[in-house]
Amino acid sequence: MAGAEEKGMSDIAADAPLFEAVIVPHRSLSRHGLALVIAAVAAAGSLTALLFFLLGAWPVAGFSGAEIALAAILIRAHARVARESEVVLLSERRLRVIRTDRKGGRRESVLDPAWLRVELRERPGRVPALLLAGGRARHEIAARLGEVEKRDLAAALAEALHAWRHPRFDNPQLRDE
Repeated sequence: MAGAEEKGMSDIAADAPLFEAVIVPHRSLSRHGLALVIAAVAAAGSLTALLFFLLGAWPVAGFSGAEIALAAILIRAHARVARESEVVLLSERRLRVIRTDRKGGRRESVLDPAWLRVELRERPGRVPALLLAGGRARHEIAARLGEVEKRDLAAALAEALHAWRHPRFDNPQLRDE
């Protein structure tokens, strides 16, 4: 029984993260701020609709109402996308990419870090793609980050993979005193 416990503890230690990055889309508004934006759009649209209604152009009021509804739907859809996240975990054994979609569903990819390369694929006029490449397989991560954040993440992850491949062993007996 003690052997099984020791093995279980070593499994936990082997999965302890050496590098961890939590990637979330930029969230500029809280729920309260989002409600205020929707209220401001609705107020401005309602004033426009009222003005045109009073001028006798009553069909514009209907279109203005449709515009308000569409704006509210699009703002809410944008807020739902902000619930997405990605976690990149490098442990002694593996690199895991855990993606959570806007509905809360989770997908996990497990990659062998021994052969992984971090690549930034430049795309003219667009933010570069951050790829984890191993053999022929390529996995894009951090798709919702901006260029500066992707470059920072690529550098940090490449450094962590380098440190994983080239560990430094500190033996106190070999130190010069």
